[in-house]
Amino acid sequence: MPSLKDLKNRIESVKSTRKITKAMQMVAAAKLRRSQEAAEAARPYAERMKAVTGGLAASVGTAEGAPRLLSGTGADQVHLLVVMTSERGLCGGFNSSIVRLARARIGTLLAEGKTVKLLTVGKKGREQLKRDHKDRIIAHIDLGAVKQVGYANAAGIAADVLGRFDAGEFDVATIFFNRFQSVISQVPTAQQVVPAVLDAAGEGPDTLYDYEPSEGAVLEDLLPRGVATHIFTALLENAASEQGARMSAMDNATRNAGDMIDKLTIRFNRSRQAVITNELIEIISGAEAL
Repeated sequence: MPSLKDLKNRIESVKSTRKITKAMQMVAAAKLRRSQEAAEAARPYAERMKAVTGGLAASVGTAEGAPRLLSGTGADQVHLLVVMTSERGLCGGFNSSIVRLARARIGTLLAEGKTVKLLTVGKKGREQLKRDHKDRIIAHIDLGAVKQVGYANAAGIAADVLGRFDAGEFDVATIFFNRFQSVISQVPTAQQVVPAVLDAAGEGPDTLYDYEPSEGAVLEDLLPRGVATHIFTALLENAASEQGARMSAMDNATRNAGDMIDKLTIRFNRSRQAVITNELIEIISGAEAL
């Protein structure tokens, strides 16, 4: 049975931990607001980009002169999975849910006889995936020094992916991230970015545009920007989801620490009362012996 000093030290230790988790919860709440606003502001732009590109793609179709980012390589053998997670932990199941979805896709592709290559963004995803798929990780992008994700970061990742596509290293590229819904809800999402999967409806049946230069030439410039836009949107969604998950996890940790303090305090009081009772018994027994 622990002594009173041990119980007191443990109570003080848990109180210190509760202060840390409470502070982290407040910091995450402050960051969440900015991250959520950035993610919500980027969604209309990404949707509009997809709509415009979809309208152009519907005009060009799968003709011989269609850009490779639209028509693809004509094969479906080599898949590049871009798994985007966080650089830091203490955010509940945020990273595990993304990795779980990626592992499920890897298992499905391997069962179909496909070749899988992995590009990881974020240290936590790489740490989990290298346990079972170390040989499949072809590159890792570290964003640990980035305080706030910007379009330049997404453009760098997109340039890496597109460079590998132009070099013929893969046929299909898919990004994995968490889409932010609320503080307690983040949805693991897989989105194919190469070749582009677009809404054929585009701008709608009654909308007609004349493009100069041609639709194909516009698409040649727009499709790479579309890949970067999808990656940027995914990074923003991830940032908001990470802070939401961390806020929820630290709130749970703070409440659990409070419950543990209450239980330890009860044990401490009972132990102290037992010590006082024993001392009283010894005093009374000594007085009676005189």
